[in-house]
Amino acid sequence: MSGSDPGARPVIGICAAHERAAWSFWDQEAAIVADTYLSATRRGGGLPLPLVPEPLSAADVEALLDRVDGLMLIGGADLDPTTYGQAATARTEATYLLRDEFELALVRAAFARDLPLLGICRGLQILNVATGGTLHQHLLDAGFAEHRPLPGSLGGATFHSVTVEPGSHLDVAGTGPVTVNSHHHQGVDRVGEGGAVVARSLSDQLVEAIEWPRQRFALGVQWHPEALELDTTIAALVAAATRDGAVVSRDG
Repeated sequence: MSGSDPGARPVIGICAAHERAAWSFWDQEAAIVADTYLSATRRGGGLPLPLVPEPLSAADVEALLDRVDGLMLIGGADLDPTTYGQAATARTEATYLLRDEFELALVRAAFARDLPLLGICRGLQILNVATGGTLHQHLLDAGFAEHRPLPGSLGGATFHSVTVEPGSHLDVAGTGPVTVNSHHHQGVDRVGEGGAVVARSLSDQLVEAIEWPRQRFALGVQWHPEALELDTTIAALVAAATRDGAVVSRDG
């Protein structure tokens, strides 16, 4: 664990996106984490720590994970299809192989040390690929519904229903339906080793959430809980990352 003070907030490493961004007078390549992820982590009682994509040695990976209590993988660009053994198609959008390799290395090492993990949107896909799974490169081509109805928005148009398996880390009683939000054009195809599907889209049965039951806490969701005010998924990651299994503080 990252700290010895039992009253300290658990440190949640959040893997930053690598994108072109504009701020103040500047417009250049940057490592960014949207405030929605940071705020949701604070509300859940965690201390967010952005992790910048860069080439990592095996020692670097272990050194980074020694400094965090949990790991969050957030949304963003398509995964490079070479990471799951496929060639890119005409539907493949922008990819950042450095970010892919950075996140896959951290996730595989986090699985090995049973560090709590949460993957959001692209983050679910990273968890799946890290454990040997594959992706549909474009859902419409694979016969699924449109899951990015309004690009650049997580508003009402993106809301849809999923069915949830009882007893999962999603902490939802019964089998749903539960309303979530989506913004993606790729999705899980073959589920990674050890993964159990715990939610599917009601309309087309697309895999929407996977957990790895042999881990203390390893969950990926295809929707965006950081943008759902009452959602407790990120708080559940913080709780799992706390030494005694309880959230230390909820006042951020």
